[in-house]
Amino acid sequence: MVLDRIALILVIIGALNWGAVGLFGVDLVAFICGGQMAALSRIIYAIVGIAGLWCVSLLFREREETGGAVA
Repeated sequence: MVLDRIALILVIIGALNWGAVGLFGVDLVAFICGGQMAALSRIIYAIVGIAGLWCVSLLFREREETGGAVA
């Protein structure tokens, strides 16, 4: 599903940003968008957070049968 992939990409971006904060003390989103409280930064944080919530649903979904062998 396309929405699943988009959400996963956004969550990966968020994880990389948090990794940069933890390792280097640099918030890349805030740096690019003009600070943590800038409107664009807050929108990006919110979208990444919603994507994270969407990805939680991936844990509880049944795997779709593709017709191929299961590894």
